[in-house]
Amino acid sequence: MQSSNPILLVEDDLVSAMAIEKVFRDLKIDQPLVQERNGKEALECLRDRNHKKPDIILLDLNMPKMNGIEFLKAIKADPTLKSIPVVMLTTSQDQRDIAECFALNAAGYMVKPLSDEQLAETIRIIVQYWSHSELPNQRSSNRQYTVLGYARSQQ
Repeated sequence: MQSSNPILLVEDDLVSAMAIEKVFRDLKIDQPLVQERNGKEALECLRDRNHKKPDIILLDLNMPKMNGIEFLKAIKADPTLKSIPVVMLTTSQDQRDIAECFALNAAGYMVKPLSDEQLAETIRIIVQYWSHSELPNQRSSNRQYTVLGYARSQQ
């Protein structure tokens, strides 16, 4: 069973977004990867009833219009969105940013590496972790679920 729910990438840097898209292709993740360029656009997309809710959100911190912290505050305050896991994928290594993201219930914080190999390993780690986690919107009667393109059965 494959999930048709997208993975939402909130990233304003085109080069970073293209690199992440390439890693997803290389890792053969079949779920759609949807990109929004800032928190404001991402929030509008999430609140639009015509769009499927993502299984997970990969979120950059430093963006125009609405940055990652503002976006995280907004979705965690929204009862219809707060259960979507958000993994920070950013260049910021500032301990205050890390602490604030976890205080706002970010599911993880990964520092964006510079090399393609490091980025692939970072994405692989995120995929591996979430492929072993059952998300509320992935449950079904036969207890099989899919996260980031990998089908898993309840053991």
